[in-house]
Amino acid sequence: MLYRLVFGLIVPIVRTTRQVKKSFRHMQEQMAAHQGAADPGRQYNQQKASVHSTARGDDEDYIEFEEVK
Repeated sequence: MLYRLVFGLIVPIVRTTRQVKKSFRHMQEQMAAHQGAADPGRQYNQQKASVHSTARGDDEDYIEFEEVK
């Protein structure tokens, strides 16, 4: 009875947990690599946003929006 419990329930749970952790780590590494490759574009967008915000001047309380009908 103890043998069936250990090898029928506990061992598969441990194996599944390890596999999920491994795939999660792999996914995180892929996302980090993808973000690292997209970094130059992000810098461009940040520079563009800073230029846009300085072009407005002292009107920081103004929020642009479009009405949706």
